[in-house]
Parts: sequence; C-alpha cells; structure tokens
Amino acid sequence: MKAKQTVYVNKFTDGILDPAKEMEYKVRDGGHIVANTTPGCWGPMITPALKGGHEVTRPVYVEGAEVGDAIAIRIQSIEVTSIGTASGNDKPVEGRFTGDPFVDGKCPNCGTENPDTYIEGIGQQAIRCQVCGEDVTPFVFTNAYTIAFERNKEVGLTLNKQAARKVAADAKHYMGTPEESIQNPVVTFAPHDIVGAIARLRPFLGQLGTTPSRALPDSHNAGDFGQFLIGAPHSYGVTEEELEERTDGHMDINRVREGAVLICPVKVEGGGVYLGDMHAMQGDGEIAGHTTDVSGIVSLQVEVLKGVNVEGPILFPVEEDLPYLAKPFSEKEKRKAKALGKEWGMEEIEDSLPISFIGTGANLNDATTNGMERAAKAFEIEVPEVMNRSTITGSIEIGRHPGVVTVTFLTPKHYLEKIKMKAIASEQYE
Repeated sequence: MKAKQTVYVNKFTDGILDPAKEMEYKVRDGGHIVANTTPGCWGPMITPALKGGHEVTRPVYVEGAEVGDAIAIRIQSIEVTSIGTASGNDKPVEGRFTGDPFVDGKCPNCGTENPDTYIEGIGQQAIRCQVCGEDVTPFVFTNAYTIAFERNKEVGLTLNKQAARKVAADAKHYMGTPEESIQNPVVTFAPHDIVGAIARLRPFLGQLGTTPSRALPDSHNAGDFGQFLIGAPHSYGVTEEELEERTDGHMDINRVREGAVLICPVKVEGGGVYLGDMHAMQGDGEIAGHTTDVSGIVSLQVEVLKGVNVEGPILFPVEEDLPYLAKPFSEKEKRKAKALGKEWGMEEIEDSLPISFIGTGANLNDATTNGMERAAKAFEIEVPEVMNRSTITGSIEIGRHPGVVTVTFLTPKHYLEKIKMKAIASEQYE
C-alpha cells in the first residue's frame, strides 16, 4: 500500500481498536488526514452492534512511525456539520448487557449478543432487536435535551417537545450522520427536559490518538474508562498491567481543538491515528457524563518524531486555553524579571515555554499522579519538581471526570530540547 500525501477517511470501526487488523489508510510523514467523523457517545451507546461505546475512524498508518516514536498531530480545522443533536445523563438498563453496557449489549428477550437493530417510532423505546423486535437499548436518559445550532454554528438552543420530535422524524439529516456509520441517531429519543437554554459552540475532539498495542474498546482506551475492563467477563477484559497498553486516545479534553498540537505515543507499527467523538461544546470535566455529540469535518497534519518515546499524550493547547500562570511571558515581563535578577546579583534566568502532560487513572487523584509521573519521567526530573512548577507556573485542570487531567506548566527550553519538542513549542507560542 502506497502512502498518500492526503488521505480521506470515511470508514469507521465496530467500536474496537484492534492492532491485529491491517490499516487500509496510509499517509506520508508530514501528510494530512481529512475525516468526516460520526457523533460519539450516545448514538453508539444505543447501538449494541457497536462494541466500544463510540464509532471512531479506522486507524491511519503513518509512514515511518515505529514503536518507540511519537506522532505530532496538528489540528488544522474542525467544522461541525450536524444541525442538531441530543444528550444528557445516562442510566444503564439492567438485563440488556452482560457486564458492560458500552461493550456487550444483549437482547433481554432472545439473548442475541450485540444484536443488529432497527428504529420503530420516536422515544426511548424505539430501538428494536432485529431478531425478535424487543426494546433493546442498553441506556436511557435521566435528564436530557435536544439542541439545534444556528447556521454559523456559533450558538445552540435547546428545543421543546414539538421541535425535538421534528428533529427525531428526520434524525440522520439533522445529525449529518456519515453514510458509512451504523449508529442509531440519538435524537430519535427526542428528549426535552431543558427547553430554551442557549449555549455557545466551541467544537473539539473527544477522541484523538494512536492505536493501543492490544485490542481495546475505543471508549475504554483511557485510564478511567479502562477500569471497566479489569477482570471484565467479556472477551476484552484485561488485567491492571495489560491496561498499560492503552494510548489514552479517549480524553474528552476541551482544549483538543482547532489550533492545538497533540503528541501521541506509537505503540504499534505505523501508529494508527484515529479520531472521532466530536463535541459541539463542553465545560471542563464533562460533568454530566456526556455532551453534545456531533458529526463534523476534521483536517489534521501528522509528523513522526523519531526516538521520542512518550508514555502518554502531550498537548500544546492554543495560547488562549492555557492557564493564566502558564502563558508565555511577554517581553515586558521578561525585562522586569531580568531587572529583578540583576538586583539580586543573578545573571541567568530561565527561558521557558508551556507544555501539558495528559494523565489518566481510576479517579482524579490517580490521574494527577499519572500526569506528574509522566512529566517527571520525560524530563528525567523528580515528581516534586513537577509539583512545584505546576503550582507556581501552571495548573492541574480536569479533562474528564472521573479520571483525565492535564498537568500544565512552564518548562525550561533546555528540558523541551531534551525531549525533542522545543521546535513544536516555539512554533506554537513564539
């Protein structure tokens, strides 16, 4: 298979990221990936034929990427194509799954595992087993809404019952569902608990990363959701040690948006870059468990970083998204610091730039520890130094509750040089 300068991705996984499957897309080092992504959580969650809780793009082989390298992914553009969507808090339905409703749905009547389904009517009983016609959705809403976006995709408005049912009646049209997607559109449920609320759009990717070195459900490719796999009764169950083979591609960090640069570990030959789970907006933490899943068009550029062996993702957000204390210093601030140093008889002061290490774990404390340990290992320093730097020149911010964080701080340029990321940081912030 010859690598292309630009690959156009319009096919999706069955919810499983499987390194044993041959990658049918191949892009050159320095090339571009353009994808029409499917909505993330809720559509796949009510489609038991999908085994991972999401429906992400099939992985792309990046020419020259070998195990032990990293891939820099520059997010060049993100465009929402959905006209509307629906979301809300979830409640698993007992009897409609074996051990994990995201992974091993089953029909409560005929017992078919991961059954194909069809839609009959509107509402939370509309998803039916193809074999016997039973109501088969593994999840229902507790409190939820349908939201529509205006033409410029700058604001959205939550809809009343009549408008929500109008959207449900032409669900794939309003959600802009890609042709190759098999998910049931969540707007079919027509929720309308919150009516007339206005929300600003700022789209980002909840899933962006590289393929793990063992087959994992896509939504569980993270340290928090991955906990559900430890000792699980289905075929994707893992031990705590085996979960370390994840790549943390499922982050739900709202700073993974247009203009950001994400550094991802390579754990299989070619890296296997995949993406999806676009959200129209989300506050830190995705505290409701879910947000506004949408279809969209994404353009990425990829670059292989040879010999850059990172344990998890590293993010260079757009400057606007940096914590106040981690923003690059202005020339005026640098002059003041140099004058202060001279006053105290100091010739040398640090020349620094921001960096964000992603940490994941069973809870936010574990995720914070994970992020700090990854930073310390990368720079060959002690964790207490990371703690100090992130306290006075940065911040710990929640990506997703319960267990994804960013450990952000200003770091000396010679630290960045050591891990071959000075050029990327300089390009992003100087």
